[in-house]
Amino acid sequence: MAATRRGTRELQMKSQKALQTATDPVERLRLACLARGANGIKGLARTFKIMDDDENRSLDRKEFHKGLHDYGLVEITKEQADELFTIFDKDGSGSIDFDEFLVKLRPPMSQARRNLIHLAFKKLDKSGDGIVTVEDLHGVYKCNKHPKYLSGEWTEDQCLRQFLDSFDSDDKDGKITQEEFDNYYCGVSASVDNDAYFDLMMRNAWKL
Repeated sequence: MAATRRGTRELQMKSQKALQTATDPVERLRLACLARGANGIKGLARTFKIMDDDENRSLDRKEFHKGLHDYGLVEITKEQADELFTIFDKDGSGSIDFDEFLVKLRPPMSQARRNLIHLAFKKLDKSGDGIVTVEDLHGVYKCNKHPKYLSGEWTEDQCLRQFLDSFDSDDKDGKITQEEFDNYYCGVSASVDNDAYFDLMMRNAWKL
């Protein structure tokens, strides 16, 4: 259900190679994140979220620079960061909308892929409240083949919690939002060139 190690390595190598010749500032930032794997964009989103103390879902220029620095994006120079901020600050208000920024940063995806991702999330979100928890996963995600469950080392809830953490690797709060799920799968999608394979992967993984 998550990105395979081989797929992640391929994504990292492909992104690092493309980064060497990319000139568009938004594409460079996207590639710099994807060079960290399928969780790259989600990790940057988490860094910015931590900085958003007043939870107004916006970033000023200083916060934007600090977020890129704290996430370790050394590939993005100060000049490029300034250019990026200007691109995203379309109305010249001195701040950028956090959600719009993430949507534009995600790799382009076909509507068919987006629909599959939303279908998978909807299947997980049994309560329909927009947040997936361990309780939602009971009866949806099977743990009976997990090695630590088979050995008796972990309970079913511990296996389910590990599964949630694979999507939420930064704060591990035991919850997945639609945004976090989308941010994760946009990275997975970037590692899969073939639409038919992505469709098959999602349908097999989530029994869609």
